[in-house]
Amino acid sequence: MATGERRELITRPPCAARRAAALALLVASATAQAAPFVVDDFLAPGNGDWKPRSFAGDTEYRPVEIDGRRALCARAKASASALIREVDVDLDRTPYLRWTWKARILPQGSAAETSKAGDDYAARIYVVREGLLGRLTAHALNYVWSRRQPVDTRWPNAFTGRAILQAVDAGAPRGWVTHTRNVRADWDAAFGDRADTIDAVAIMTDADNTASEAAACYADIRFCATATCGETEDAPQSTGRSSAASDTTTPSSSQ
Repeated sequence: MATGERRELITRPPCAARRAAALALLVASATAQAAPFVVDDFLAPGNGDWKPRSFAGDTEYRPVEIDGRRALCARAKASASALIREVDVDLDRTPYLRWTWKARILPQGSAAETSKAGDDYAARIYVVREGLLGRLTAHALNYVWSRRQPVDTRWPNAFTGRAILQAVDAGAPRGWVTHTRNVRADWDAAFGDRADTIDAVAIMTDADNTASEAAACYADIRFCATATCGETEDAPQSTGRSSAASDTTTPSSSQ
């Protein structure tokens, strides 16, 4: 055997080894893509780097331990202010938004939630995408705990045409609820265009328009690569009525 041929046999791995190496790379790539983008797990103060924005007075936000979990609880008394965190979320890698929340007090009043006078919610989570002119042309999809709108209903914000609200819970306060939403699918349904990135996430509990009171708690907000967000497929789940591919709702055992 010539020296050159021997060198090739030594330095070039056999086909089985090459296939194994390629498979290992694929597994490593899939694992990297599955890593969640944690907006805030509320396990330690300052994890989320939230910035306040006031619209009408200040909603009180405070980190607490409640029902055996760390959370951020909010209370609005005829007030409306949000907490906003800038993010850089790639929806190609992590299209699913997962969060846990618990409404405690719903705003009161007879005005429709689709009107300015009734535009208050115990719990909201916004996902925001900037436009060609940055924040000046930003659009927001707003998941809410509605008082009266059926789950899966969408409607335009009463104050701006660049925000769409979507009910993911409705009716009286109850225990902790975990949602997993396909943000890309929801964005396309709401705005009719494709979203590749999310630039900010916000939470808000407000009661200014109804001049009443609202309260809720938020926990563990993150973007994930899959709808199970790393959990086992056989976890107990109940799915939204008209968007089974988009929403997975899990009632928590902690009430």
